Amino acid sequence: MRRTIKFNGKEIALKGIPIELNEIVPDFRAIDSKLDEVTLSDFKGKIKLFTTFPSLDTPVCDKQINEFNGRAQQLSENVCVIGLSMDLPFAINRFCEKNNIRKVKLLSDHRYTSFGLNYGLLIKDLHLLARSVLIVDENDVLRYYEIVEELDKSPDYDRCLAELENIINQARPLTPEQIASREYISCCEGASPLTPPEINEYLSQLTGWELVDHKKIVKDYHRQNYQESKDLLDDISVIADEQGHHPTTVLGYDHLKVILTTHSVGELTENDFVMAGLIDDLAET
Repeated sequence: MRRTIKFNGKEIALKGIPIELNEIVPDFRAIDSKLDEVTLSDFKGKIKLFTTFPSLDTPVCDKQINEFNGRAQQLSENVCVIGLSMDLPFAINRFCEKNNIRKVKLLSDHRYTSFGLNYGLLIKDLHLLARSVLIVDENDVLRYYEIVEELDKSPDYDRCLAELENIINQARPLTPEQIASREYISCCEGASPLTPPEINEYLSQLTGWELVDHKKIVKDYHRQNYQESKDLLDDISVIADEQGHHPTTVLGYDHLKVILTTHSVGELTENDFVMAGLIDDLAET
């Protein structure tokens, strides 16, 4: 997936965990206009069209939401259209009232940056969301993904809505791999400790992680300064809370040490290596 976009003719980097087509999408936490928390599970069993954008105060974003609001009038009740940005809930409420937005549920990613980080859509230097359209089916599988290359351009409305029509008409069962992904135990309850051969196999798939006493894995992430080290810690904290799997960290002025083990078991489990992979993805952006 695209890791950079253009803004005023310059390349700018996207931050967060990359997602792939035909995979189960991650959970997220956002806030609606009433300051209530909203997660992916609030749209369970629905086809979800997510559209992200930088700010409602720009003409292109204004048009984007009004365009989807108008086109959504013809969609079935099984389809939810959700817009996300860094706009505050109060600004979202004013915009919806002014523009009579009824068919797009607007959410703020301002409090947690959870959607931006989990879906790889956070603009690193601007702390805004890139412009995108994602279509997620009833089984929470990503079926369509467009990141607009230039931030001041609109998404391809006709293309994404044609794809939405195809998804509505072509239900697909989950594959065994997708079922296994969904069954990942995020909060470690009931997790089984790994054997030494299993630990070595998982460790071989990671880079830079060291095994300590066959009970922990450790990695030091080097950064340019204290602020960059803290920024990485902040990003990890968002993902850790949502995964229910919390690393021990040591913050230094130019590095962050991360230590993973499954506390409820007292040893390493598959969850530790899943979390290590997520942290690596965050650290690379």
